Amino acid sequence: MEKQKNAVGRRKEAVARVYLNKGTGNITVNEKEYKAYFPVIYLQNQVELPLKTIDAQTSFDIIVNVQGGGPKGQAEAVKMAIARVLCDVNAEYRPTLKKEGLLTRDSRMVERKKFGKAKARRSFQFSKR
Repeated sequence: MEKQKNAVGRRKEAVARVYLNKGTGNITVNEKEYKAYFPVIYLQNQVELPLKTIDAQTSFDIIVNVQGGGPKGQAEAVKMAIARVLCDVNAEYRPTLKKEGLLTRDSRMVERKKFGKAKARRSFQFSKR
């Protein structure tokens, strides 16, 4: 790999742009170490999952810019972006990542609020008297 590769991952309202270089395994999210940006262990595991799947935790340095959504959506957007950029680096990784479901865009979004309702489907409290 001669130059930097990049990819985009999305989940809910979050968009993650990932830049991958050869390196020692550093992952930086919005100019912070990823364990500081995602303090919850589950979210850290989501970010690491594509690298663990192909046994490349110490092969690449990853820089991530992520915006929109909440912590869970951002972590899953980063996961997808990392998986996509790894496929771009080496096509042999694709079947392994695809089998784990890391290349599939999760299209579930929040349903919009309707007029005359408290939320998307929840009605206002009914009072008989």
